[in-house]
Amino acid sequence: MGISYTVFTKPWKEKTLPELAKFVADLGFDGVEFPVRPGFQVEPDNITKGLPDAAKIFGDHGLRIGTLAGPTDEVTIAACAEAGVPIIRVCEKIDLSIGYMASEQKLKEKYDAAIPELDQHGVAIGVQNHADMNVNNAMGLRHLIEVYDPKHICAVLDQAHNGLNGEPPELAIDIVWSHLRVANLKSAYWERSNGQDEEAEWKKVWTTAKHGMAYWTRTVRELKKRNYSGDICLTAEYSDPDKVDANIAEDIVYAKYLFDTV
Repeated sequence: MGISYTVFTKPWKEKTLPELAKFVADLGFDGVEFPVRPGFQVEPDNITKGLPDAAKIFGDHGLRIGTLAGPTDEVTIAACAEAGVPIIRVCEKIDLSIGYMASEQKLKEKYDAAIPELDQHGVAIGVQNHADMNVNNAMGLRHLIEVYDPKHICAVLDQAHNGLNGEPPELAIDIVWSHLRVANLKSAYWERSNGQDEEAEWKKVWTTAKHGMAYWTRTVRELKKRNYSGDICLTAEYSDPDKVDANIAEDIVYAKYLFDTV
């Protein structure tokens, strides 16, 4: 398969599907991570018809749907199979009312129940780490999904969230390597959000590759060293909504430069 560059199209919910497909193709991507959510181009209630139709429109522009961000019910799994979408990407919250390990057990029970449908349709659930009260680092991903075949439950490693947690890319990639099918590229840093005389509080600032804590060069170097093959998904998350288009155009050029040179 080699490397395929995809972009999460969440910021452009107001575009029609033909407009979105042309926009993504003109940026130089090979495909998309496509959100199926209320208010987007395809909503959960019309996914059976809407997702294959969307896949055709993207295909007419030389693009593929590499991952879907949406529910993991049987209807969605079947629609993904029909549309040729291999992975449903999810983030998993931790319920502190029951604790981390009990939350993990509930997630495993959910995956166990989904595996027959995933296996029948050849679709996987891709679990992404996400900072804060979620499965938020590489070891959390590994501990959650290591018992599963990655054709059913795989890892979507997000080095921006690892960076916010202080997790080096070389360690993170090594930890989830056996299950890694998608690598996300974005970047962020912590900025103090309160006064200097108080106990410090921090907020995330989402920025371009060169200005955050995700260490894109080190991430790409480690992926290349291991001959990674699969999607590189740029998730187009930026704190300044007025700069999203300019920032994603800059970041896809930089990502391709890194894979060509480091």
